[in-house]
Amino acid sequence: MKQVAILQFPGTNCDLDTQYAFEKLGCKTTIVWHKEKELPQNTELVVIAGGFSYGDYLRSGAIAGFSPIMDSVIEYANRGGKVLGICNGFQILTEVGLLPGALKRNINLHFISKFQTLKVVNNTNEFLQKCNKEEILNIPIAHADGNYYIDENGYKELEKNEQILVRYCDNRGKRAIVNGSVTSIAGICNKNKNVFGLMPHPERALEVVLGSTDGVKMLEGLIA
Repeated sequence: MKQVAILQFPGTNCDLDTQYAFEKLGCKTTIVWHKEKELPQNTELVVIAGGFSYGDYLRSGAIAGFSPIMDSVIEYANRGGKVLGICNGFQILTEVGLLPGALKRNINLHFISKFQTLKVVNNTNEFLQKCNKEEILNIPIAHADGNYYIDENGYKELEKNEQILVRYCDNRGKRAIVNGSVTSIAGICNKNKNVFGLMPHPERALEVVLGSTDGVKMLEGLIA
């Protein structure tokens, strides 16, 4: 049984959804408050859940990056431990330097909440190993600061190392402009492919009653 640690900050609102998702997939989960200084022993996956940590004051994810638990998360990731950041979690991972680039305000300046089709760009990583390359997934998004930015040299590195995970697309797989992200990027990983971040919410796409089960194969890849 995989041991999953789920971080909780003031303003996190997807921690229980994330806990439900991983327990439904057969994992043992622990909610870890941001003031803790150590991750639980035997942690096999850290998930930074979505929400509005610290009310998105200053900048989305910026203040959360200084929370005591993040030192342990950074050390864990640098040792090769698997870390997944969803939505606000993705923002936090860029703020602490575990993922390259930054998340800016959506190009239309509005909060976006809807189901969105995504195309799998690279599956040469654990997260998307159960998905097919160019497969189209239907996953909810809910964010105001999901506009992914990286400079030209950084983008070339992402491409070269197969770090781009998913892109926003229409139902035929053609790139879609959703929030202004560089080349419609919706999720990336680090060069070592043990730290993953994406704006869409796979934990909200696990049951037919919710509108999609496409999130199952995404999360199962990390606990296979």
